[in-house]
Parts: sequence; structure tokens; C-alpha cells
Amino acid sequence: MLQRDPAFGGFLISQLCVGVLGNSLFLVLYVYTFLVQPRFKKPIDVIFMHLTLVNMLTIIFILVPAIVSSFGVSQFLNNAGCKVVLYIFRVTRGLSICTTCILSTFQSIIITPSNSQWVWLKSKLSTWTFYFFLFSWFINLIIYVRVIETVMAKTNYTRAGCGYSQAYCEVTEFGNIKPEFFLSVILIRDHFFVVLMMWTSLYMVILLYRHRKRAQHVHSTRLSSQSSPERKATQNILLLVSCFVFFFWVNDFVTLYEFYMPEKMTRLRGLNTVLTTCYPTISPFLLMKNSKVISQFTSSQSLLRITGFQRALRG
Repeated sequence: MLQRDPAFGGFLISQLCVGVLGNSLFLVLYVYTFLVQPRFKKPIDVIFMHLTLVNMLTIIFILVPAIVSSFGVSQFLNNAGCKVVLYIFRVTRGLSICTTCILSTFQSIIITPSNSQWVWLKSKLSTWTFYFFLFSWFINLIIYVRVIETVMAKTNYTRAGCGYSQAYCEVTEFGNIKPEFFLSVILIRDHFFVVLMMWTSLYMVILLYRHRKRAQHVHSTRLSSQSSPERKATQNILLLVSCFVFFFWVNDFVTLYEFYMPEKMTRLRGLNTVLTTCYPTISPFLLMKNSKVISQFTSSQSLLRITGFQRALRG
């Protein structure tokens, strides 16, 4: 029998609502810009759209089973349901890591000075971004195929053992592959993208610092105003990456600790669920902070209202 915790379930419901609504709003605004105002779209907008989509799917596929289990509902997922839910969750979470890395790398190239040796990368950004997306999808779809083969629905909710475990699903046998090897592959994938993310973020911090020193030296307000939008966007992305790295390391530590525990703790599993969904929930609000897509949407709506009012007066 599952342990009931309605208070925790209510908290997860609020997190689900905030995360889905935030990501949905951000995604709809960008889709609106692409379809109705294509003159305002930029190559980086595709990365934002992809990030919000995979984050929203991550939130849904981990929180819905956790919410149902917190109210004591047994056998919510069968074997097929466990395979589908866990596979989609793991793939989308991996894509969230890769997409955040792509976003950080993209922005670091965008703000690269014209006299830098990396400036030649700017002309190839759109093409390379597309290939990076394909690579990210391919590597995540392939890595987690093992989940489909090994995950199964729980039949005994009181039995515990080493291995991956959720409220309704568990992975206890990895076939011919040792669990340590499978876990190592995932950790190598995750840490490669996180290290690249941190390296590009450090590069952006250095560029921002140099720009600030240069602006103070020449006392040029015109130079500062010209680069202000890019600087704000870069600071926004740095804040996003910092948020991701913090929750990633904490979640990574808790996951490893839980994986090797002989007995699974419900509270620890709940904490891990919250940590996993913190970044996908917060990210759209961090991106909205200085995003032009909201101001463009509101200005276009104001223009439509004014045009409609003028037509009504003429009619």
C-alpha cells in the first residue's frame, strides 16, 4: 500500500500548475511571434521554444504519477505505462540539459567581439544549431532505450532494494549490462554538457566584464546603449544556467544516494521529484524577465485595438 500524503500532493499540484502554465504561456508567445510577427523572430527563439517544450513534458511526466501516488492510489501504471512515462521523462530531461547547453553556447558566440578568433562561428550558428538538436535527440533516444527493456510496474510496494525506483515503477535488473555502466554513461553525458555550459558561461562573464571596463574607460553612453539588449539577454541566460547548475548538482547527489540505498525512503524520493522539476518550473519566468516577446505581443495587441477603433470610427 502506498503511503498517503495529501499535503505533499497539494504542493506538487501547485508546482505542476505553475510549471505548465509558465512554459505554455512562453511557448504560445513564441509561436505567435513566428506565425503572426515573423519579422521579429530570431534564430535563438527556436532554442527557447524547444527548451520550454521539453521542460513542460518533463514536469508533466514526473509530477502526474507523483501526485497520484501521494493520494494513495495503487497500480496507476502498468508495465506499458511505466515504460512510456519513464522513457519520455528521461528523454525530455536529457534534452533539457542539452538544450540549456546549446542556449549558453549560442549566446556566447552571439556576443563574441568582431576581432575574436571565434567570430567565424556566427555565420554557421543556424546550421549548427539544427545539427546539435538532431544530435541531442539521437543520443537521448538511444541511451534510454535500455529503460524500455528493464523498467516494470511495481507489484510489491513494501519491497525495497538497490536500483532505480519510483512510486509505481522500478528498475532492478539491467540484463547483461551492469547498472554501474549504465549509470556511468548517463553521468558522462550529463557532466559533459554541464561542463561545456559552465565554460561558455564563464566566457560570457569575462566578455561582459571586459565590455563594462571598456565602457567605463571611454565614457561612451552610446556604446553602452547599443549593447544593452545583448547584455541583458546574456545576463538572463547566465542566471538561467546558474539556476540549472545548482539544481543539477543537488539533484545528482540525491539521485546517486537514493540509487545505492538498500531501502527507499518516501521523503527522499519526494525531495528528488521536487528538485528534478524546480529548474523546468522556474526557467520560463527567468526567461520572461527581459524577454522582448512579451513587449512585442502587448504592443501588437495595442496596435490591433487602435486599428479596430479607427475602423469603427470611420464606419
